[in-house]
Amino acid sequence: MRIVMGNQQKIIPITPQYKEVIELVAQEVARRFALNKETEVSVTFADDVLMQDLNKTYRGINEPTDVLSFAFDEEVEGVELVPIYGPKIHLLGEIVLSLERVKKQAQEYKHSFLRELAFLTVHGLLHLLGYDHQGEKDTAEMRKIEEEILNALHYPRSF
Repeated sequence: MRIVMGNQQKIIPITPQYKEVIELVAQEVARRFALNKETEVSVTFADDVLMQDLNKTYRGINEPTDVLSFAFDEEVEGVELVPIYGPKIHLLGEIVLSLERVKKQAQEYKHSFLRELAFLTVHGLLHLLGYDHQGEKDTAEMRKIEEEILNALHYPRSF
């Protein structure tokens, strides 16, 4: 899986470790779900102001959130999906992460910034793959996969 990263915030400096965590998580998700190397995901670092704007625009919720996923593969009834760049690149979607929320939630849950970043990356990627947490059964399934991936990468729960 290829990851394209962008930064749309100036509050928390991006370190090479952040990028490494996202790459490791993406590769584990790709391995687990047999995604090929031509699968591409965009990850954008954001602040709470941008996240609130996106959350309001796309979900109708006027408050910041930690992660948003925009799947490019979602089927719309009556619309055929056509590869944008030809059959070699599979654009899975975009994940937008609030680094302010990563920091706050890491403190709240008493684990490291990197663990929270890994969790939100897994969470966002699973949304791109069609998982959600609308009902108890779906939530339990998604949480199980998230924890399996985090444990495989040595980011266990610390609470």
